[in-house]
Amino acid sequence: MAQTDETLVVEIERLLPGGVGLAHTEGRTLFVSLAAPGDLVRVVIDRVSGKVAFASIVEVLKPSAERVEPPCPYFGRCGGCDFQQLNYAAQLKAKEEIIRDCLRRLGGIQDPVEISLIPSPDPWHYRARAEWQFDSVNQKLGYFERGSRRVCDVAECAVLVPALEEELEKLRALLASAGLPEGIRDFQAGSGDETVSLSPPVQDEHTDLNANSAPVEVSRTIAGERYHFDAEAFFQTNPDLLPALLRSAIGEASGETAIDLYCGVGLFTLPLARRFARVVGVETNGHATAFARRNLDHAKNSSPAVMEGSPFTKPGDVRIITARVGDWLTENSRSLGSIDFLLLDPPRTGAENRDIAGILALRPKQISYVSCDPATLARDLKKLLAGGYSLDSVTAFDMFPQTHHVETVARLSLK
Repeated sequence: MAQTDETLVVEIERLLPGGVGLAHTEGRTLFVSLAAPGDLVRVVIDRVSGKVAFASIVEVLKPSAERVEPPCPYFGRCGGCDFQQLNYAAQLKAKEEIIRDCLRRLGGIQDPVEISLIPSPDPWHYRARAEWQFDSVNQKLGYFERGSRRVCDVAECAVLVPALEEELEKLRALLASAGLPEGIRDFQAGSGDETVSLSPPVQDEHTDLNANSAPVEVSRTIAGERYHFDAEAFFQTNPDLLPALLRSAIGEASGETAIDLYCGVGLFTLPLARRFARVVGVETNGHATAFARRNLDHAKNSSPAVMEGSPFTKPGDVRIITARVGDWLTENSRSLGSIDFLLLDPPRTGAENRDIAGILALRPKQISYVSCDPATLARDLKKLLAGGYSLDSVTAFDMFPQTHHVETVARLSLK
């Protein structure tokens, strides 16, 4: 890609997947970062690839009605948020359009079903998971700067839950006084209902940070189920939306057999086990499956407060498998019998080709696809629809306010 310092005046037409603004000028397509639809802006061309140019805003000449002043002093430099320039209604509108665009352009779904988008109860202070980068040479702690591996030194983060903000402040205080241990490049942090887990844990006589060699275990109660995890085991970042996410992903589904792919610590496995006689959860990460088994043991001895359903019938009717999803599907697709319900919640990269092939070989009666990336969701839905399924509903959840990211649940049924 060619580098340039050319400047232009353009009007932003709309926002695209990835959160960038779209503009056209002089026969070229421009992707403009940190823009708002309707902005009239002066931009500098950062790089050019054929007839596509990537640009940054130099000056907002006429702001869009949807533009607001970002409250975070690091916005634009920190790579964490890219939607703070939009009012919250505009953020939700943009995310719905992003999902619809991906379904049409990448999924070949020309007439998508109605998309329901559930807003976050709190557009700020919602993030219960974080990864902080540490630059030991320049003694900086925070997030990577936008488009680089440099660390933006962040003293306060507007989207963290209070408990994680306090943990960040403790780390910064330790950095200023005694210094942080050598060799650390980043910290992972997760907040539970009562405490915080930090990896790697550090200690100092003047702080109350974790003093163990392993991260402290925390727990959260979601829809009546109690989940144990730590900073190294993935758990959804916006706990206020999780009850609604569970209801959307599982709905009224019940029956004999359910499969939970990429099950993690068992977020969906536990409520599924109260609805189905037999449940299998599959997850590659052994650290996560260890927590899933513990969470399952706890659930067998408790009753859900919100997600009502059948109690567990006998030990062994729910299995947690540590394996690559594609490998497990290949080895077991012929022996599982009839599958009433299959849920998958893959990473941002989506499901692998062999995962989709394995799902199609199973022929589950219903599929619930939970996705954090509309583009890979649309790509995978195209394959499932071609394999004999119909798209019944699409529900989105604003799990990540102030960013272009969005969580989506697509429900499918066998034709």
